[in-house]
Order: sequence, then structure tokens, then C-alpha cells
Amino acid sequence: MGLKEKITEDMKSAMRAKETARLGTIRLLTAAIKQKEVDERIELNDAHILAIIEKMIKQRKDSISQFEAGGRQDLADIEKAELAILSAYMPAAMPASEVQAAVDAAMAETGAAGPQDMGKVMAVLKQKLAGRADMTAVSGLVKASLSKA
Repeated sequence: MGLKEKITEDMKSAMRAKETARLGTIRLLTAAIKQKEVDERIELNDAHILAIIEKMIKQRKDSISQFEAGGRQDLADIEKAELAILSAYMPAAMPASEVQAAVDAAMAETGAAGPQDMGKVMAVLKQKLAGRADMTAVSGLVKASLSKA
């Protein structure tokens, strides 16, 4: 079963169980998927859907930090619940050792020699690690590795 079908099935089960918070989050996700499909006139594959989920997760994390800074813990808790629901659709995160190995392999593949080659390395890594690693952390690893090179 593809990711899109899994999301649809989860939406149906949330409706049956009358889980309003979960249902609302899944509906937001399906709306984002349908919007992207309509805008680009394509059928999204799992990689595209993971990119949408990643974007939504990043938005939730930003909102949580803003709400907590503003003293609105009630709204932060809602965002945390949505974050947990969205995170369930992401594949298991890669261990740090595997991420570092992927960074090293990408640097060797692109022939990166210094910080000016960061874009080339990140382009390769984005393809390989999409949805399996936090790209912000990967970027930090690449920057550190390239400064040593």
C-alpha cells in the first residue's frame, strides 16, 4: 500500500473512531496533497508526499517555538499533537553514523574540496536522504566536513 492510500485509510479509521484532532490533521495533509496535485497536474508519488509532510512538520516545529515564546502553551500543545500525527508517516530516521557515511560518500562522489561545493553535496544528499534525516542537521554535518577538507 502506498503512502497516499495509507493516509486515506487512516482518515477513514479516524472518522469511525471519532478522533477529531487526528482527523483534522489528516484532512489538512490530504488537502495539501490534493492542492499540489491540482497545481502541478500530476499524480504525486511517495517521495513528493514525504516532502509535503516534511514541510508540514517544519511548520509545526516553527509554530511550537513561536507559541511557547509567546506564552501560549495551549496552542503549542495543539501543534505538538499535530506534529506527532504527521511524524508517524515519516520513515524511521537514519542513525547518525549512516548519515555521516552518506555525507562522506556524497563528498567523494561530487569531488567536493571546500565550502564552495556545499550546494553540489547537498543536492546529492537531498535525493538520498529525503524523509530519512533532518536536512538541517545534515547541512551542519556537510559544512563541518567541508571546512575540514
